[in-house]
Amino acid sequence: MTITMEKPRFGLHAAEMKIPTDPKELVLDGGFSVPDSNAFGQTFRDYGAESERKKTVEEFYRMNHLHQSYEFVKRKREEYGKLDRVEMSIWECIELLNGFVDDSDPDLDEPQIEHLLQTAEAIRRDYPDEDWLHLTGLIHDLGKVLLHPSFGQLPQWAVVGDTFPVGCAFDESNVHHKFFEGNEDFKNPKYSTKFGVYSEGCGLENVLMSWGHDDYMYLVAKENATTLPSAALFIIRYHSFYPLHRFGAYASLMNEEDKENLKWLHVFNKYDLYSKSKVRVDVEKVKPYYISLIEKYFPAKLRW
Repeated sequence: MTITMEKPRFGLHAAEMKIPTDPKELVLDGGFSVPDSNAFGQTFRDYGAESERKKTVEEFYRMNHLHQSYEFVKRKREEYGKLDRVEMSIWECIELLNGFVDDSDPDLDEPQIEHLLQTAEAIRRDYPDEDWLHLTGLIHDLGKVLLHPSFGQLPQWAVVGDTFPVGCAFDESNVHHKFFEGNEDFKNPKYSTKFGVYSEGCGLENVLMSWGHDDYMYLVAKENATTLPSAALFIIRYHSFYPLHRFGAYASLMNEEDKENLKWLHVFNKYDLYSKSKVRVDVEKVKPYYISLIEKYFPAKLRW
């Protein structure tokens, strides 16, 4: 169904947009079978498990929690929000990402295009009518181009990993919380209370999140006038916000729209996390379908 929007949200300029089916009306488990273990044979998101990547992941979060302060995030958002680095298509960005492996992820050591297509195809099988969600699965990690020299080659701690609000107290549900003790905001009375610079129910759109690929891709999609629904933009910006969607932390900052969109994020998150397997996707076979979705929801070239 399409409806005419009197006032587009999230900066959208399209007169019409597809409203997603209420996730309450969907079978949330779909046909997706959750695997027992990740690519290394361990439980998913087990940051204490002894694996070849444990030390890399722990050092990543030490650096991330040390440097991701309120002022740091403000500077990066201002710098990258200009979107003056390059112009390219969505698929060109996907190809650019293919050489990167995420150091914050204890579950995966495959190039990013594998994970993007695994996620999108798993969603497509279970929710064939929600094409906006298929495309969201494909593009949700494209902000990781921040690792590329053309985008400043930011260190991984400023691009990937679990995200969290800055400007208020760091909730203990954040992975490796102990490393926040070195953050300049940790004992700052302005930022160390429950709400900090925010207020209860202010809405997550008004909250600064730790800087990285999530927030960057959200800005790219929003400012390039995507016609994806608000639930898709919510998923893109908060899919790494595990303290919220796994533990319910920071929920007091949410408004009613956030609560509705969170239902879709819970649907999406299972596919984002558990599709990290050794199952390969035939890129050339599925590419035409995803190109058609990109053309439907995005301009041919985007500012990045």
